[in-house]
Amino acid sequence: MIAMMPNVHVGVTAYAASSGTALVEFVERRLAIVLLDLIGSTRFVQRVGARRAAEWLQYHDRLTRSLMFKFQGREIDRSDGFLLSFERPIDAVNFALLYQASIPAKTRLDTRIGIHWDVVVEVKQDELYTLGGAKSVELEGIAKNIAARTMSLCQAGQVLLTEEAFKAVKNKTNHWTPPKTRYVCVGLYRFKGVAEDQVIYAVGQTIESLQPPPSGDKVKRLGGPKKVRSRARDRRLMEWVVWLNWRLSILIFLVLVIGDWKILSDPHWRQYWRLDGLFWWIDYISPLVEELQRWMR
Repeated sequence: MIAMMPNVHVGVTAYAASSGTALVEFVERRLAIVLLDLIGSTRFVQRVGARRAAEWLQYHDRLTRSLMFKFQGREIDRSDGFLLSFERPIDAVNFALLYQASIPAKTRLDTRIGIHWDVVVEVKQDELYTLGGAKSVELEGIAKNIAARTMSLCQAGQVLLTEEAFKAVKNKTNHWTPPKTRYVCVGLYRFKGVAEDQVIYAVGQTIESLQPPPSGDKVKRLGGPKKVRSRARDRRLMEWVVWLNWRLSILIFLVLVIGDWKILSDPHWRQYWRLDGLFWWIDYISPLVEELQRWMR
């Protein structure tokens, strides 16, 4: 029989077995909580079989743990992914970005990652319980639920942060931070079971990874940008070609229309060349164009 100890305070033993040999400790700490989820893991197991899936998932886990150790992360739990904690938010972000940049390409498994920075209750189990299969450290509190909801919003390959996590890493980089890393506010969301609405940010290096995610089963999108556009300094050559192409097309079209206005504004000429279907709107703006031509003279 386990009895509750009265007047429990942060950082002291909260429960003790009646025999006095097993203890459970509760400590409040501010941590970066990272939820990493393998998308379609159940379908993957069914497709390749339990044995092959186990071998492949262990390969994924070894890669993930090696990267986690590099950033002083700590594994709290593992199921269809990982629940991790980091002392510093920038370590959590760098881990997530480097993970998405390297591990999915090796494992061919799509992944999504949510990050939250807040106070959680760290539950340290006694060795007596861990011998029976309990985790040595568990995390409790609404912060873990917020991190899970944030992760559930992510699209494949995406890393999302809560506003608390974003503020903790804003303007902070180190030698591990990938070049051209960009943070973007993707919208305001309402999480099921969470009282306050959450402002969510995406972090990444490609414009695809920064797009606002839609509502999910337990998350409702309340507002925000419909699409995030690439910055001028981040555009690749083909993006510049596309960006310039339609603008130049409009400019050339306007020059041709104004230059040949007398011809185009003649309905008989348009009917002769069968262009009425394309330039039917000419008659509606003729007075405005003629006034513009007089002003340009």
